[in-house]
Amino acid sequence: MEENDRVSRIQEEWRRERPEIDVGPQGIIGRLHRLAAYLTAELTVVYERHGLGEGEFDVLASLRRAGAPFERAPGELAQHTMVTTGAMTKRLDRLCEAGLVVRRQIDGDKRRRLAALTPRGIEVIDAAFAEHMANEQRLIERVPPSDRQLLEVILKEWLQQFESPAHG
Repeated sequence: MEENDRVSRIQEEWRRERPEIDVGPQGIIGRLHRLAAYLTAELTVVYERHGLGEGEFDVLASLRRAGAPFERAPGELAQHTMVTTGAMTKRLDRLCEAGLVVRRQIDGDKRRRLAALTPRGIEVIDAAFAEHMANEQRLIERVPPSDRQLLEVILKEWLQQFESPAHG
């Protein structure tokens, strides 16, 4: 690994200009931020090959994970994908137009609806997910096998601190 990467150079400049401020956290946060941008770019290439954006992939994946009959209420989908219900409506509109999802009423109640995968939607998400996981495997291979489990534990514990009810 390059000893003086971009984040290290930024930290050096801040240490010179503001020596009274500890810029140590920037070494972790800055690298995570940059890494997330690189990973997102690598992941979205796969979604695009299947005619999907990141949001559409998330919706289809959430429906597929629900198990047969592969349906969820829009509010539940919004929670699973961490977007507003308004954003979810737009995503569902696009997926319905593409023939990947249908909306149906729940037991004749016009106020309550479900979104469900169509047979074509199942085909698309199954193919996209298989390629997505192969892509993630390719990306994670850049981390030495001996470090992967520890990295997962560290990230899981850190993320739980933000996602716990006490944080909200």
